[in-house]
Amino acid sequence: MSFEIQTDERQASPRERAVDAFRRRRQQLTAAFPKLPGVPYFFLLPFFVLFGVFLAFPIAYTLYLSFFEFQGVGGGALLTFHLGFTDFTLHAIADLRFVGLANYERLLGDTQFHQAMYNTVFILVVQVPLMIVVALGLALALDASFVKARGLFRTTLALPVSANLVAYATVFVLLMQEHGLVNYALGMVGIGPIPWFSDDFWSRMTIVGAVTWRWTGYNMIILLAGLQNVPRQLYEAAEIDGANRLEKFWYVTLPQLKPVLLFVVVTSTIGTFKLFSEPLIVSQAGASAEATRTIVQYIYQMAFKQFQLGYASALTWVLIAVVSLLSVLQIKAGGETDA
Repeated sequence: MSFEIQTDERQASPRERAVDAFRRRRQQLTAAFPKLPGVPYFFLLPFFVLFGVFLAFPIAYTLYLSFFEFQGVGGGALLTFHLGFTDFTLHAIADLRFVGLANYERLLGDTQFHQAMYNTVFILVVQVPLMIVVALGLALALDASFVKARGLFRTTLALPVSANLVAYATVFVLLMQEHGLVNYALGMVGIGPIPWFSDDFWSRMTIVGAVTWRWTGYNMIILLAGLQNVPRQLYEAAEIDGANRLEKFWYVTLPQLKPVLLFVVVTSTIGTFKLFSEPLIVSQAGASAEATRTIVQYIYQMAFKQFQLGYASALTWVLIAVVSLLSVLQIKAGGETDA
């Protein structure tokens, strides 16, 4: 018995032959070129240039500027380079007078700085816990198995984060007017009109309400993603052990959600210290500037209204130190988490 082996040999098309020839030629050229060290860094050079010009240099120069008093835009020669056929002069950015730690010493007795820091910390202490509790409650509700149209609810609750800063803050100002919708609704249940703008406490609470409305949905989405990653086997094991809903939440949900909660707390803290538009619009609506001015607003006022750039730089670095310290403490308090 004989077997005939048939092979299906298909000739390559002209296009395939051209592609193979081009590939071989490219490999030959690649092998012919010398291996130059540092070529990958050459391709990364644009990133490092942009990073240095727009991020690293401003950070370093702000620290440098915090030890000086700004006296005007510079025009004098800082350095002169002799290039053989010509001279290149590097002009000073600003006219500065060295004052050492005077800008930092000024912080200790600056009552406006103390008030701005107090306002910021007040908003932080009230708004961040309130927002996280509401966001967690909404995430738990949407994570329930009996909830229908979850996608619609998620989208609706997350929409405020896409709102324009000035637009949504202006809407809140209109809602909180003396005869606005909020006071009208409160009057229907027997609560007198609240002086949202004429009282210092309620002015800050207006900012708290506006920021909470905008960012609750965003944090709810993050927490909901964390809840959906909790293994269901843990809940089943807790049910077998006789745990009720509260015990499952306390001993299963919260420990598993710890890394996500830590992320939300840290980012919300940083965001609160960066508040600018909301307090500005509330103060322009009639609220006391002293009661609503945040630390970033005060830095802006010192830098771009009074042109005290040295003092504003010192304020900036104090803000960086405070935010960094709080972030480290929050991470330490959160403890080690398993990956």
